[in-house]
Amino acid sequence: MQIARSLLAAAALAAASCSHAQEPAAVSSADSGKSVRPDALAAFETVKGVLQSPRCVNCHPAGDQPLQGDDSHVHLQFVQRGPEGRGVAGLHCATCHGKANPPPSYGEHMPPGVASEWKLPPPEHRMVFAGVSSHDLCEQLKDTKQNGGKDGPALFHHMSEDAITLWGWNPGYGRKPVQVPHDEFVRAFKTWQDAGSPCAPARTASNP
Repeated sequence: MQIARSLLAAAALAAASCSHAQEPAAVSSADSGKSVRPDALAAFETVKGVLQSPRCVNCHPAGDQPLQGDDSHVHLQFVQRGPEGRGVAGLHCATCHGKANPPPSYGEHMPPGVASEWKLPPPEHRMVFAGVSSHDLCEQLKDTKQNGGKDGPALFHHMSEDAITLWGWNPGYGRKPVQVPHDEFVRAFKTWQDAGSPCAPARTASNP
């Protein structure tokens, strides 16, 4: 009887160990002291890769001039952000960017278009993506003071359904689309949000 009880206890312990092994182990965030799932941080790295692709970076520059091309060079014609992100008087984005991409027969270097409106973020919330660390990009993305007042659902809608975001996967002739498939990007974004939108630890002198 004692042997049977010992075998049952061992089996129960082994089953419990297997059950825990199936779930990602939590790690501690140095900034918040909270434990976060590694898969959520890994998912955000997929999100970061998309946001820091030329298709997104070009309209989220650090300065007031948009970028263009797969090499993200400064926009020609001295185009400027303007007070609302739509360009300056006399040179609005809509002057050249229409409601759709021109056909391939027009050749390369033609201004692309989008069904909603071609614009940059306004100057009060620039949402700079280029060269930003995972931690800073994460914090910026979910901060309603920086992201234009978008809460979690609004942010998810913008990332998954807005025409100007979807354009990155259909940028027209002569431009490389975002390399990560859109459905994979949306899954990664949802994984990150469902886990509480955790951010990787901030970089420090001892944690480059």
